[in-house]
Amino acid sequence: MLPPGSFEGRVAVITGGSSGIGETIARHLAALGATVVLLGRRPDALREVVASIREAGGSAAGFAADVRDRERVEAVLAEVVDRYGRIDHLVNNAAGNFRVAPEEMSPNAWNAVVRIVLDGSWHCTQTVGRHLIARGGGGSVVSIGTTPALFGDPDTAHSASAKAGVLAMTKSLAIAWGRHGIRLNVVTPGLTDDTGAVSQLFAAEGAYAANLEKIPVGRHANRDEIAEAVTYLLSDHAGYVTGQNLVIDGGRSLGIG
Repeated sequence: MLPPGSFEGRVAVITGGSSGIGETIARHLAALGATVVLLGRRPDALREVVASIREAGGSAAGFAADVRDRERVEAVLAEVVDRYGRIDHLVNNAAGNFRVAPEEMSPNAWNAVVRIVLDGSWHCTQTVGRHLIARGGGGSVVSIGTTPALFGDPDTAHSASAKAGVLAMTKSLAIAWGRHGIRLNVVTPGLTDDTGAVSQLFAAEGAYAANLEKIPVGRHANRDEIAEAVTYLLSDHAGYVTGQNLVIDGGRSLGIG
């Protein structure tokens, strides 16, 4: 845990913030003093999370937005700046994924995932980046990756490809915007309990246990572990870290097992 008040006076935007890892990141940032702004496609879920954060003493707001819609992204982020005067941090967490054999994947299936993950991350990152540059620089972005982007996965080729694009985007913008004091990094979780990835992608009988056997530390991550890594990379404590991908998978990517 970072020191109390590490994000005091900061405004952080989290896409896909109404559930899963995004929700947990929002709670951690709010507990550290940030005003958190959640973007998501489910207004009711957004309202519930915002209310819960406020009840815990944090500052939060929610906006219904589909990150695939560039005009809506720009309008919402402009409203955030009007309301709070600034945006300091962005977490690209919105995602979509499902299993399908690559030879059976339809164009719509491919586009649905790529537009959320890659296009959506670009829309939000470029819009926030322009704001940060216009105000004189500073700020940080963390995008949530996936291990198949690094090592491949035949049944999630759309998501793996899109997340690999997000990683390339992050490295490219870290070079371009470093002179503005803007840092961009990726956190790539392994399987994380209590998330849609586990419940949807490993629903087949025996799939969860089979994967667990391949993780050297013998367990999946929990959402707090991922959120703490994200808050570190967003914070001033990581002021010399940019263009990096922090893999948090319990050693699964080492190929043991």
